[in-house]
Amino acid sequence: MSTLIYISSFLVLIGILVTIHEYGHFIVARLCKVHVQTFSLGMGPIIYKRKDKHGTEFALSALPLGGYVSMITNKLIEVEPEIKNQLTEKQLQNTFDSKPKWQRAAIMIAGPMANFLLSILVFSFIFMNTIDPNNVATIQKVDESVNIQSANNIIPGDQLVGINSQLITDPKDFSLELLSYAGYTGPIELMLKSANSSESYNASIYLEEFLDTSEAQKDPMSGLGLVIEYKSLPIIGGVAEGSAADLADIKPGDKILKIDDQSINYIQDIKGLIKDNPGKELSFLINRNGEEIYKPILIGSALNQKEILQGSLGVSFGSQRGFISSVNKATYETYNLSIKTLQFIGKMLTGNMGADNLSGPIGIAQMAGDTAKAGIIPFLYLMALLSISLGVLNLLPLPVLDGGQLVLLGVEAVRGKPLPEKVENYVFTIGAILVGMLMIFAVFNDISRYL
Repeated sequence: MSTLIYISSFLVLIGILVTIHEYGHFIVARLCKVHVQTFSLGMGPIIYKRKDKHGTEFALSALPLGGYVSMITNKLIEVEPEIKNQLTEKQLQNTFDSKPKWQRAAIMIAGPMANFLLSILVFSFIFMNTIDPNNVATIQKVDESVNIQSANNIIPGDQLVGINSQLITDPKDFSLELLSYAGYTGPIELMLKSANSSESYNASIYLEEFLDTSEAQKDPMSGLGLVIEYKSLPIIGGVAEGSAADLADIKPGDKILKIDDQSINYIQDIKGLIKDNPGKELSFLINRNGEEIYKPILIGSALNQKEILQGSLGVSFGSQRGFISSVNKATYETYNLSIKTLQFIGKMLTGNMGADNLSGPIGIAQMAGDTAKAGIIPFLYLMALLSISLGVLNLLPLPVLDGGQLVLLGVEAVRGKPLPEKVENYVFTIGAILVGMLMIFAVFNDISRYL
């Protein structure tokens, strides 16, 4: 059963990603009036097909592994002259080669752009349908061996807010940012906020061959000699009707600053105070839209699973994102992950990052199956990540990829004419070999993980 889930999840995932990619090429080709001969969902033998009014054949193929777009080119007509009998004069004139260079470039880049757009749409959906936990990264432990080269010492409890002048608002991005320093030797400056004074300060840590092993790359923070604990800010996300908080007019968005005389920094600071005071009135200091307000709240009572009476406030924590903020965050997430993916590829090529991080179809199937079991949101998140990877990989300057096509187009623009056919064929062969070797290596990595 598990194998079936893995295979079906993989096929659905790859099918969607490749189809979206090819649809990007198709729609821009159609806008540029290039005749598209075939748009196929799937590969291999065609099991169903129909033509539209433009003469494009929409096909469903037997192998559910993505799809393809076949455009009419002058070279194709030369190799298969019988095609002339199947096309109108107008279609024969609207070949890919006959279009201006900017249109051909637009068609090539449209595939990766479609993948990036898919990522933005998927991330937007995820962010709109999940609660922002308002997490922050706090220092739990500092290894004694850490080489801190600044006047400020890093103290457990301090909050990590940025790296090398780069302010990081989402704590999960710290590890991602650190991975871009794989192989680096030199100082790295951390931006922190003191737990005692709430004042910001910088601390410099000297690194030597940072993350020089694949194992270290699994936990970049450990490479700094730091143990990070993620804590949630005490911002109200929801209020249960008729609860103690509701009766006291507590509203979503309120931030709890104090309960009686105890300062509240994180959600973890609240739970014990509420649980241990059923039926008692506590004084809450909250921040509402920048204004500090005191609220006396009579804590509710409820029996837990062990039939022990404990306090109840009747709130949930976290923030619901709106449409605009979700789209903005999704756009930034796609951009940031695209840049980081490109950096990671460079790190693997230079040996600064272990190449065993590369996954092939087996690894993707494993991840797809695991996330499918976990639910729709993790599965969609994986889809967005892989869509970004597909977009970035296709922009690499290898001849069989879209990026390679763009490079050849640039060469044509400089020369004033395309490369000689023999040279172009040679270049394509080299590109195909390199891509093939990359795929073989990725599959080898997948297999070695299970041995």
